[in-house]
Amino acid sequence: MREILGRRPLRFVFAANVVSMFGSGMNGAAVAWYILQATHNEMALGMVVVLQTIPAMLLLPFSGVLIDREDRRRLVMWLDAIRAVIIVAVAILTFLHRVHVWQLYVMNTLVAAGFWMFWPTITALIQELTPEGQFVQSNTFLLAGVQGGWLMAGAVVGFMYNHIGLGGVLLVDVSTYVVSFLCYLAVRKGRHVVLRPQELEADLHAAESEWQKFWHELRESLHFLRDRRAVVLLGISWALFLGAMQMGTILTPSLSDRIFHAGPKGYGWLSAGWGTGAFVSVLYAPFAIATLGGRRALAFSMAILSVCQATAPVSGFLFLAILIFFCMGSARGVAGVAMNSSLMEMVPKYLMGRVQNAFNFAGTSLQLALALAVGAVSHKVSLVAGFAIVACVYGTSFVAASWPVESPSNQEIPAEN
Repeated sequence: MREILGRRPLRFVFAANVVSMFGSGMNGAAVAWYILQATHNEMALGMVVVLQTIPAMLLLPFSGVLIDREDRRRLVMWLDAIRAVIIVAVAILTFLHRVHVWQLYVMNTLVAAGFWMFWPTITALIQELTPEGQFVQSNTFLLAGVQGGWLMAGAVVGFMYNHIGLGGVLLVDVSTYVVSFLCYLAVRKGRHVVLRPQELEADLHAAESEWQKFWHELRESLHFLRDRRAVVLLGISWALFLGAMQMGTILTPSLSDRIFHAGPKGYGWLSAGWGTGAFVSVLYAPFAIATLGGRRALAFSMAILSVCQATAPVSGFLFLAILIFFCMGSARGVAGVAMNSSLMEMVPKYLMGRVQNAFNFAGTSLQLALALAVGAVSHKVSLVAGFAIVACVYGTSFVAASWPVESPSNQEIPAEN
């Protein structure tokens, strides 16, 4: 791990993620709480997730090709800059007391579209910058940066929201995008594109039009997945996890408000519990993965998330719920490192953007259905039933990660130059 931190580009990437995730965590929590206060309806929070999903589904089939074609550092910088401009516009409306819920919906939709392109881009960039055999260590530090930012955000947003309001929180988020942009600017100079094997490069140049090139590149990823059952099952487990995890936007504010009557501070404590668990998990995630293997570590994490999701709304006391969220965050941390590391080991660099986006597309499609179901059930039936739906999704993810499969090491992976 000291060797990983000794690499200047990776240090800047990790620093950018700490700062950026701090702002994003505060933004997400503040917007969710504002909408819940304005509507008192979990279905309104479900609509946030639905609107975040639609642009992602439209972009994901195309953005994977772009990620594998272009300089990933420059893509990340553009995504940070565009999202900052969108958020600062809404912050100004908030200070002018002209902000409406529909404007927050639009902001979240556009920012989420950027996020669904950002995450596979940054994962592919880290794979590109990391030496072979050190993917677990680099993903551990990536998770430390991401969850460290969420931890700080969860610890302060519930308290700051009452003092600086939604507009102040949005401005904090904008400032973190500026710092993140400068960090990525310092990663390296010039334009760098990952090279593909020569025979595939020749096939691509033989295509007659840009449209043919696009479909050729898209088919490459589908052909790769077709014969690799281990990668597909891993991706299915991850897609289910993505769909379930986003339901926290709907369920966590309502858990604090309706069950524990703790308001935004309770929401802040629950978020801090999750973030602390995820941050602490970086201390033992590499050991757990080395001992159990990537797929088993992912499977155990999904089992823990399923059990905790079912017990959180019936825990009876806020401090117990915070401990449960700590366990869920810890499991999420191990799952994230295990999943990303396994993909980096099994997927060639020139295919990473497209393969990730195939699984992200499945995950966002699931989010669309889950958001509507969880929001309606939580509002019209009970919050416990909403949590139970998400627990079942995590349980299904456990099954996919546990399903027996031929060792991925026995499956041929195309050589890279």
